[in-house]
Amino acid sequence: MDIKLTNGKKTIVRSKEQYEANINHFKARGFVPEKKIKKIIESTDKVVELKPKRKNVKKTKKKN
Repeated sequence: MDIKLTNGKKTIVRSKEQYEANINHFKARGFVPEKKIKKIIESTDKVVELKPKRKNVKKTKKKN
């Protein structure tokens, strides 16, 4: 039986036997079974708009 593992951005399929033999290896890499992940839905009301980035302008030295 195959099991789907995901680390958030990548999904892999491994056999159940291989997963159980290497659980610590998969946890260290950040992979967990896909069914255990809770999908969080954020509302757009709580989104904070970011200020635009300032452009760094080189200052010229004044000659005395």
